[in-house]
Amino acid sequence: MKKVYIILLSCILVSVTGCKKFIDVNKNPNQPIDVAEAQILAPVELAIASNLYAGGGVAVNVQEYMQVAALNQVAPNAGTYLMYNTDMDGDWTNLYVTCLNNLVTLNQKAVADGKTNYSGVAKILTAYCLGTGTDLWGDIPYSNAFKGTAVLTPAYDSQKTIYADIQTLLDGGIADIAKNSTVTPGGDDLIYGGNMSKWTKLAYTLKARYYMHLTKAPGYTAAAQAQLALTALNNAMASNDDDFKMAYSGAAGGENPWQQDFISASTVVLGDTFVNGFTTRSDPRLTVMVAPATATGLYTGLGQGLTTIGSLENYSRPGDFYGATGAYNYIVNYSEVLFLKAEATLITSGYTSAQPIYQSAIQSHMAKLGISTTSANSYIASRALTSSNAEQLIIEEKNLANFLSLENFNDYRRTGYPVLPAVPGALLAVPRRVLYPEVEIISNPQPQQSATLSDRLWWDSK
Repeated sequence: MKKVYIILLSCILVSVTGCKKFIDVNKNPNQPIDVAEAQILAPVELAIASNLYAGGGVAVNVQEYMQVAALNQVAPNAGTYLMYNTDMDGDWTNLYVTCLNNLVTLNQKAVADGKTNYSGVAKILTAYCLGTGTDLWGDIPYSNAFKGTAVLTPAYDSQKTIYADIQTLLDGGIADIAKNSTVTPGGDDLIYGGNMSKWTKLAYTLKARYYMHLTKAPGYTAAAQAQLALTALNNAMASNDDDFKMAYSGAAGGENPWQQDFISASTVVLGDTFVNGFTTRSDPRLTVMVAPATATGLYTGLGQGLTTIGSLENYSRPGDFYGATGAYNYIVNYSEVLFLKAEATLITSGYTSAQPIYQSAIQSHMAKLGISTTSANSYIASRALTSSNAEQLIIEEKNLANFLSLENFNDYRRTGYPVLPAVPGALLAVPRRVLYPEVEIISNPQPQQSATLSDRLWWDSK
């Protein structure tokens, strides 16, 4: 009996010890806190494409500011420039928590592991995210951010400093990729599939973009910035095949986010300023870029600032090329390269030198949409540059090629084009920025957060 008791006691002790070891383990295998670079890259790319570039509140707000989209809601609303700080909470959180925080981690891990292709991609995407953030809010945290509990309330860096950081990051990304690491992203790179040459071209394209943003910034000259852009563009995207675009399956849960913004259950439709422009220009892209209203079969946009609402089915939404469930999201595209080159050439050499580049830019977008060469050439001939209209036409056509891009808001603030009609009942002129989010004001109060929608950014001072 005593022997049996000892055996039973031994079993109980083993059992209890085993349970204790199990209970004391605080690691959830379904929520790892340390993963390889390949497990970080894909989710970040998806967040950039589906929440930062599109899908988020600010992405739609900017389309309303540019009168590309309109809300079928009685004013005041975002279309008349009504905004609360809380409206920006989700966009700020996505930028910092989901995108930048994970990109900083990706870069640190890749540097430590010697995976320089991954660190190069991380730097390029970080530059893109910082550019997006600073062009929306101005001064933002970066140099003292991402330090965990060591710095809980990081001071904001000036926009001028952020722009210098962007160029440093892009140069660093190019240099990292040039080291030719044998470890290359594959299926975890949802956009380029590990094609490092295309990542390098993207970096040079972004360098040119951010150089051109500063053509009217304090202490900078248009000629110097244009020359820097032209130099960068020598190594930038070379064809539509280089487009930085996200593919969507179109299946349930895999829809293009713009399709979700404009579906019939949403109150967002295309604006009449945008839709009517196609008819005014006799633009052959109308039937590709715009879908006819389902109730009437007509191409009809909704006006801004209306005091009554109509049936959603009476208004147009994006055509399938941009608005289908399985459409691509064109985050940065080759046509922008040519428009940047045309604008920079206009500054350095005049409109006659810019003309053939500008025409090639329009043609590249027409070809992507499947517009016939005959129709494209006829349209291009009707939009010839002159000494008085060159900047306007270059930016207007770039706006169309960058359909649904935040970049159009940047170009509008830089140049004043396209010219936008006044919105009835608008609470102010077209905003120059968006508000800092309430979540940031509460957790990290900074003096810049008092900025209003009318306050200009540093580079938008003229």
